[in-house]
Amino acid sequence: MKVICAGLHKTGTKSMQAALSELGYNVYDFMEHYTYLGNEWTKIMSKGGTTEDFCRMFKNVDAVTDVPACTFWDEIHKAFPDAKIVLCLRDSEDEWAKSVGNEAVSEARWLILIGLVFSPTLRRLREHKNYCMYSAFGTTYNKESLFKTPHYNQMLTRMHYRRHNAHVLQNAPKDKLLVYNVKEGWEPLCKFLGVDVPSKPFPHRNKNGSIVDEYLESNPVLIRAQREIIFFVALLIVIISVASYMLIALFNNDN
Repeated sequence: MKVICAGLHKTGTKSMQAALSELGYNVYDFMEHYTYLGNEWTKIMSKGGTTEDFCRMFKNVDAVTDVPACTFWDEIHKAFPDAKIVLCLRDSEDEWAKSVGNEAVSEARWLILIGLVFSPTLRRLREHKNYCMYSAFGTTYNKESLFKTPHYNQMLTRMHYRRHNAHVLQNAPKDKLLVYNVKEGWEPLCKFLGVDVPSKPFPHRNKNGSIVDEYLESNPVLIRAQREIIFFVALLIVIISVASYMLIALFNNDN
């Protein structure tokens, strides 16, 4: 482990994953944490973990971003004390809280909610994310509904944002900490990491939730979820068609 991104969810974590990947690091973001370490994280978030757990989990990983790793940055740093720490922040707390709220609403789109009905994989993923949200913010989104716009406890979320950032600023070794905004681009990040600045522009990913389409095309978990949805929807259509045919046939026979 070389880099621990301690910034909370919605502080530019997807951009950090892309930037660190461009610099040659093997990076685990939210989907990698779930895809490859989901069982381990569930155990840690529900029952606790040890330094040895983190050593084993991340022995072949160069960098981590997003939940749940950012919440456990200090425990990961105990396992890898030479790793550098990047605390990503937004321009303001209000901007960050608005982004979290927008995601809470966008993730309750009716297509996703219907998908949760037909895909066990998608339900497990949503349960895992709720675990992560609770561990990071002390709150989860309200239960999804097709007819009710969800909301989250903004007061608790803001309080956890302040406490988390204060905890990092107070306890991270000063010689290993970079307080950073992805809008600053390559220069401060590369200087901190001791690497050359790439010739490519700094990546800014997941604007307006655009990362979802990429995940749907490439992530094995979401590809499996899509196949489950297609299978069960097709099965439901067949069952309805057969039942309708039998009812029509029964009705015709009665007449």
